[in-house]
Amino acid sequence: MNPRFEDHHRHAEAIIAAVLEAADPAATLARAWPGELDDGARATVIAIGKASLEMARAAMQRLGPALAGGVVIAVPERAGDTTHIGPLRVVPADHPWPTERNVAAAREVEVLAHGIRPGERVIVLISGGGSAHLTLPAGAISLEDLAAVTRALQRAGAPIQDLNAVRKHAERLKGGRLGVLLARADVRVFVLSDVMGDRLDVIASGPAAPDPTTYGDAIALLEYYRAAGTAPAVAEHLRRGARGELEETPKPGDPRLAAIRHTIIANNSTAVEAAARAGRKLGFEVVEVRLGVEGDAASAGRWLAARLREVTAARPGPVAVVLGGETTVDVQAARGTGGPSQELALAAAIELDGEERMAVLAFSSDGVDGPTDAAGAIVTGRARAQARERGVDLRESLSGHDSHGSLGAIGALVRTGPTGTNVNHIAIGLGYGRI
Repeated sequence: MNPRFEDHHRHAEAIIAAVLEAADPAATLARAWPGELDDGARATVIAIGKASLEMARAAMQRLGPALAGGVVIAVPERAGDTTHIGPLRVVPADHPWPTERNVAAAREVEVLAHGIRPGERVIVLISGGGSAHLTLPAGAISLEDLAAVTRALQRAGAPIQDLNAVRKHAERLKGGRLGVLLARADVRVFVLSDVMGDRLDVIASGPAAPDPTTYGDAIALLEYYRAAGTAPAVAEHLRRGARGELEETPKPGDPRLAAIRHTIIANNSTAVEAAARAGRKLGFEVVEVRLGVEGDAASAGRWLAARLREVTAARPGPVAVVLGGETTVDVQAARGTGGPSQELALAAAIELDGEERMAVLAFSSDGVDGPTDAAGAIVTGRARAQARERGVDLRESLSGHDSHGSLGAIGALVRTGPTGTNVNHIAIGLGYGRI
């Protein structure tokens, strides 16, 4: 098989399909499901995150009549008018910014957890977006306070582990606190990871996992990112905790969480491996695979394009370079809209300017890249010329972080709609060989 450059859109579609199939929440949960849970014991299910519905349906199918009930928190776009799937109650919650209905949904989980009897089996299903779904402010903190701090930390470029360290100490169910409520139950947690390194205390802010961070860490982070003044109630709560006036989150070794078992069912490596397999199946030699790529999205895009040019020059046949990770965009300087996958693709397009037989695909596995309706983009060395024909300067667009507008102008955006999974971002460079 000798892939042709003219088919690069078809190749991109095949790679996206392969990634989404590999990271399918229902299928991955089914593969990870242990036979010991098929013993007929009654079980309650709690599902949160972007893949909550898919994971809950898979658990319901496996449990059958042993499913006693539970709560599934889902974004309205996925849930529609559904209020129940079998005995499971479906409650709506928003993402990425929590609203009052998120607080109401989290309260339902808290009430359910309080009602679990000792020894009862509970299956917790977690996926990316779970932090927003389990928003339940602590103390005198309001929802508006949490929103203000979250926005300030994100604008300051705080990585997810720092953002979640603050959330865990400003809320009631994060940082192992849900696990404490369920401590006397038989708890199994299945996790679709959207965090590099699969840190259980970071994914969805670790509702059932021990928390190594402290109130002191949280207030230090708030001050480091100059966000303490955005919500004085949050800062005061964290300072009280640092003074020992509030109970800390459960730490590693806490006996209340010792029996809770976590299983990662899929992660970014799952997606990257699927992209590489798809590339090989299409006829490309996968020359390099890089996992755990973090930091500036544009820098990653420039690196990928430069590396693609390098390996294409060194080999006569079709080649591919695959990246996976969680890149970011400095939104403080933004004059437009976009997301990290689109920004990566935009930077790659500039780097590939003039190359006739190369393409770069970058997409977010959840189908929602930043505050846009696109999952990502596919670009070639022709992109900059196409933009010039439409009066668009790609370098100016990149400096203003307007990847969505500029890539949309040249028809480069990839739209999948919300996919029901979330295993971070994937990018692949495709070189179609020397003529």
